[in-house]
Amino acid sequence: MADRRVLVIVGPTASGKSALALELARARGGVVINADAMQTYDAFPILTAQPTEAERQATPHRLYGVLPLSETLSAQRWRELAGAEIGHAHDCGRLPILCGGSGLYLRALMAGFSPVPLVPAEVRTRGTALWDELGSAAFRAALSARDPATVARLALNDRQRHIRAWEVLEATGRPLSEWQAAPPVGAPPRLAFTTILLAPDRAEVRARIERRLDAMLGGGVLEEVRAVFDRQPDPTWPGLKAHGAPELIRHFQGELSLADARRIAIDHTRQYAKRQMTWARHQLTPDLVFEGLGGDAVGAVAQFLDKTRP
Repeated sequence: MADRRVLVIVGPTASGKSALALELARARGGVVINADAMQTYDAFPILTAQPTEAERQATPHRLYGVLPLSETLSAQRWRELAGAEIGHAHDCGRLPILCGGSGLYLRALMAGFSPVPLVPAEVRTRGTALWDELGSAAFRAALSARDPATVARLALNDRQRHIRAWEVLEATGRPLSEWQAAPPVGAPPRLAFTTILLAPDRAEVRARIERRLDAMLGGGVLEEVRAVFDRQPDPTWPGLKAHGAPELIRHFQGELSLADARRIAIDHTRQYAKRQMTWARHQLTPDLVFEGLGGDAVGAVAQFLDKTRP
């Protein structure tokens, strides 16, 4: 069977990926498939900038808001879900358009993933208990003595990834860094990926991040996060990492003023955008780089697609 095209739109948050994906899907009979970790969760549609109901009515969107905040979504599991949606789109004669900034997910789909074995649930439970017993600093130090290469890549308080590295080491006897250094497996057959990188001016992205959060604050995001806060969620739930959620929850706990929560959330989101661009420069070989915002790229991308049919 001939290769089948999959369009991949990447770039920093607030660069206009969703706008570009929507316009291309409308013009070419496409399906927009989410490739952003936080947009898979169901409780923060405003905060995570998920497609509006009108946008979903205009063209099909998949894998948005499909998980509860408590569920952990691994790159391998997302790859399976995305692969199924890609296959369904092709079967329906539609163009799959992956849209998002979670580099690990996209790499797992396009190049395969590290062959890390499944970890028994009881090992994961022990790792979680040990983190709670030792605290982040002591847990990190103990893990660093056994897998310094992995720890060097992790943020200080990244609970989920520290526990993940510990559980892989416990379950397999090999550091996660060794597993990740092994040749990837599972690269998808018969798919022709065309990757579009949005790389607008950094100052413009920073300004858009601030304007976007202010629009969210005026558009119902406080009520959205408050509804989750009132449910007294387990603070370890993965979906609570959505940018802005930790800061607003601290505001509702009385630890931060709304002004401080806003400022910190903007700073953290800007840092994330910078990391996304760093990943793209070092891990991605895009077919087309557009040094502007997504909404302005429709014509250029359409011309490129017409010239490069697989």
